[in-house]
Amino acid sequence: MEQKWDDGLIARRVAAGRTVRGDTAADAGPARRTDGPAGGGRGGRGGHDGDGYDGRGGYGGYDGDGSGDGGDGSPPPGGTYAAALKARLDALRDLLGLSATRLDPRTVAEAGRVLDEAAARQRLSLRHTVVAIAGATGSGKSTLINALAGVPVSETGLRRPTTAAPIACVWSEGAAGLLDRLGIPGRLRRRPLAGGDGDDALRGLVLVDLPDHDSALTAHRDQVDRVLGLVDAVIWVVDPEKYADAALHERYLRPLATHAEVTFVVLNQIDRLPGDATHQVLDDLRRLLDEDGVALGEHGEPGATVLALSALTGEGVPELREVLGAFVQDHHAATRRLSADVDAAATRLRPVYVGQGRPGLGERSREDFTARLAVAVGATAAGEAAEREWRRNAGRACGTPWLRLWRWYEALRTPGGRTGEPAETAPPEEEPTARQRVEHAVRVVAEEAARGLPAPWAQAVREAAVRGARGLPEALDELAANARDPQSGKRPLRPAWWPVAVLAQASMTLLQVYGALWLVGQIVGVLEPGLTPPVLVMLAGIVGGPLVEWACVVAARGPARRYGQETERRLREAAAGCGRAMVLDPIATELMRYREVREQYATVSGGRIPTG
Repeated sequence: MEQKWDDGLIARRVAAGRTVRGDTAADAGPARRTDGPAGGGRGGRGGHDGDGYDGRGGYGGYDGDGSGDGGDGSPPPGGTYAAALKARLDALRDLLGLSATRLDPRTVAEAGRVLDEAAARQRLSLRHTVVAIAGATGSGKSTLINALAGVPVSETGLRRPTTAAPIACVWSEGAAGLLDRLGIPGRLRRRPLAGGDGDDALRGLVLVDLPDHDSALTAHRDQVDRVLGLVDAVIWVVDPEKYADAALHERYLRPLATHAEVTFVVLNQIDRLPGDATHQVLDDLRRLLDEDGVALGEHGEPGATVLALSALTGEGVPELREVLGAFVQDHHAATRRLSADVDAAATRLRPVYVGQGRPGLGERSREDFTARLAVAVGATAAGEAAEREWRRNAGRACGTPWLRLWRWYEALRTPGGRTGEPAETAPPEEEPTARQRVEHAVRVVAEEAARGLPAPWAQAVREAAVRGARGLPEALDELAANARDPQSGKRPLRPAWWPVAVLAQASMTLLQVYGALWLVGQIVGVLEPGLTPPVLVMLAGIVGGPLVEWACVVAARGPARRYGQETERRLREAAAGCGRAMVLDPIATELMRYREVREQYATVSGGRIPTG
């Protein structure tokens, strides 16, 4: 019994039980279709799910640990990427996750596409290499693919454009999923001449003939752009007339300069060039590629391969087949292409992840911010007020009784007054805390923290500072109010030696009263006359009271100063703590997140930037 292939390839019949031509014995089996739709049932060909991809199109589903199988314990059909590439893809996925709320989605869209393509490519066979043949109108792309396949795969002719849709030629089985991903229908899938020259050397090759990249039809150019983003490598076919075409160099070669290792540039139609003209054109072509930034793979160095041939006469075709065969058998084309995609994505993302210098908040910036808040909250003025309050309380505690009576009398004469002294109130046009000074301090520290950051992260730092500072003036106002009247509802602050001073002042008052009574007694005749003793006693009390008061004032200067300094220090620390919690900590959080993304970006870019 025979099984007929109906997948659009040139018809081939395989006897039941005969091994289908492929890379491994896993492709064998009667009536088993190896070119079925990609992503078939779990455990089926192309449907293996061991890569951990969730199928929802999210970033980073390219690889688990490779521990999945196809239902029978076999390894994933797509295989796993090398450790270095996997680490870069992991870092890129984490990078986009950390940046989701900081960057415009359009900025990271291309990087997200790279992750999605990595996931899609790994689910498919990494044993196959997909190579596109691209070129301008009349460059001979179709003739070249026919020469490589040994059969008429693609139509050739004078009518332009000749190739209207991508056509694929497959050198081994198991590539249907890759072709489905490229959107190539079954009727446009071909097989090379069985047993032809180079058939074994090119095993695993999937060659795709693209429409002209300079076609007058927009749909053709769109097809070229779409497929070029999905293939593993590209063979650019140029001719002696259009090899310097600006559209080719500016639209394709220059933007894809990072993909040099998966790029072939073939100068076709050399049979039309006389004498040494081929070498001259090749030298000029290499010069143009160098100007485009495309590294050339010469002297054993990695880079683009440049060859000259004639697809019509066959000259140089064996050399291309040999180079292409070695490239395919290396089985690293997909990894190289994806690494180049990551490099390109890293280059595009560099402006939003890499700034100038070493951004961050230094100790001096923090101290300056704290000093500005202290000025805004009036810490120095509060300390001076506390010092004056201490000295006043000391004076009240140690003053003479007659001075106290006078103050009491003055208090009665002053409506609503307690002490008869003018109330120390802030001018009505000023707030307890200078709001503008607080806002200025926040702006300054935010700008210092954002200095050297890329624009999106600098903006995130500024926004974090502004959000945190929304309630800062009110919080500082409350601190200032508490510092201004710390003993509200309590007894006034008094020095520890106040009882002794009061006792001394009372003694001086008693001396005055005693001397006065003594003198009065003498005047009325109750006591013996003697003016000197009572007068001396009275003078001792009269002079001693002010002396005690003056001594108390002098003794209170040191403690008052220390008390004022302590009040200023507490207010400065309270303002600093408030500013740190509401402004500096949010800024530090944003800077820490930026350092995290910077480290991830360093991994994505292959460690080519400093991570400091």
